[in-house]
Amino acid sequence: MRIRVNHIAQLLNTRKASKLLRGKELAELPLIPNAWLTIEDGIITGYGGVEDPFPEGADWTLVDAGGATVLPAWCDSHTHLVFAASREEEFVDKINGLSYAAIAAKGGGILQSARRLATMSEEALYAAAWNRLQSLMRLGTGAIEIKSGYGLDTENELKMLRVIRRLKATAPIPVKASFLGAHTYPAAYKDDHESYIRLIIQEMLPAIAREGLADYIDVFCEEGFFSVDETERICKAGIQFGLKPKIHANQLHASGGVELGVKLGAVSVDHLESMNANAIQALSGSDTIGTLLPTAAFFLRMPFQPARELIQANAAIALASDFNPGSSPSGNMNFVVSLSCIQMKMQPAEAINAATLNGAYAMELGNELGSITAGKRANLIFTTPIPSVNYLPYAFGTNLIDRVMINGAFI
Repeated sequence: MRIRVNHIAQLLNTRKASKLLRGKELAELPLIPNAWLTIEDGIITGYGGVEDPFPEGADWTLVDAGGATVLPAWCDSHTHLVFAASREEEFVDKINGLSYAAIAAKGGGILQSARRLATMSEEALYAAAWNRLQSLMRLGTGAIEIKSGYGLDTENELKMLRVIRRLKATAPIPVKASFLGAHTYPAAYKDDHESYIRLIIQEMLPAIAREGLADYIDVFCEEGFFSVDETERICKAGIQFGLKPKIHANQLHASGGVELGVKLGAVSVDHLESMNANAIQALSGSDTIGTLLPTAAFFLRMPFQPARELIQANAAIALASDFNPGSSPSGNMNFVVSLSCIQMKMQPAEAINAATLNGAYAMELGNELGSITAGKRANLIFTTPIPSVNYLPYAFGTNLIDRVMINGAFI
């Protein structure tokens, strides 16, 4: 089908070619006012403004944007979408003053999610995850990464990854899978870290590789979880099985996870609430993307990530939701973008770029998504009429999405 979209008030993030953005480039958000856009078989084929000649033809299916601002769909590169149940009881614990670490120490947190997931069938997990994914797509998410990590044994980690594989096969948007068996130590291995690491390396990874279940290997590198040395060992084992590293780094402490991620050539290091000069310097100019998860900091009442310092240091940064039942129970990327401006002092253009194009690169999808570029998927957000680009993060409590297009079709 050949589609011509007319009456676009503003067409955002238009690029002849795309690349990972850093430094001052992140604040450059090309746009065309009074624009048109063409799509063929779900792929963007052209765009322009009133002064640009439009390819004529009698077989166009016309779509009236109605004065919408049109931008690339959000690319959410860090989620834990597959889980068995919510954890709102811990929300009350947090209100009462318990820390993330204290909740984990009493058997809550990740271990609670693991216990619940173990009792749930693969079919039920898939159905719940599918419903969540549909909701996120309606909020404008057009690509997503999903982690395991609530299994914590071979059977249940594989169950989670098989669910993610089913989502890959059935979802109309790109889905990436990360193996996060090293999310925490199961209770049975609390005092025997070596045996659990051997289980990951000698049993889980070979089984995952046999079935081709994951794209990435991830580790929670943090005090009280996996040390830098343990993280390096697990990541290197994953690399041998063809998995590229992503690392949960510097969430609660300046753990050294960022420096390790850069050393290993990780696709991204994610969280970054607790950064020091060494960690910022390591990311400066690196090919490793620093993925910021401000809704986790918001929910846990932690200091927000130092976005301005990272941008000034020429680090490439992306934004993601960290959607999970414990520390960020929302996958709404619209709020992520607003929060990044309000609390991390990112410019609206920087936040939009970090949540679209750089988010796509954090999933190695930069050639497929994240900008209005000929040859990329037509995964697009159509807003209600808005006065300017800045209004998107400014009106943080208002649903500004009118329609979402995935592969050239409205959902």
